[in-house]
Amino acid sequence: MYGIKELDVLQLHGMMQEAAVALIDVRTPAEVARGGIAGAKNIPLHLIPMVEQDLAKQAPVVFYCQTGARSAQACVFMASRGCENVFNLRGGIMAWLREGQSAAALDAIN
Repeated sequence: MYGIKELDVLQLHGMMQEAAVALIDVRTPAEVARGGIAGAKNIPLHLIPMVEQDLAKQAPVVFYCQTGARSAQACVFMASRGCENVFNLRGGIMAWLREGQSAAALDAIN
């Protein structure tokens, strides 16, 4: 089994201040319509295999979803393809909102 590197909201903030981070929201377009993290790109989980080569070129990559379960799957998938600099946002967008962060409108990728 591939280990998953996880970040909490505060660690994500720190990472975002130190370097360029690719934020990937793996929720469905309907879920994303309710808001996400500003600057994130929506790529639903089932489409990750189609863009894995593009994602592998970006580092670091932080995946998130509603609660962290689907984004953990994305991390495992990418790790199985040899990508080491991928992270899961522990608790997903729900943790983001619990920490008092706002949700922004995102463009959905279909």
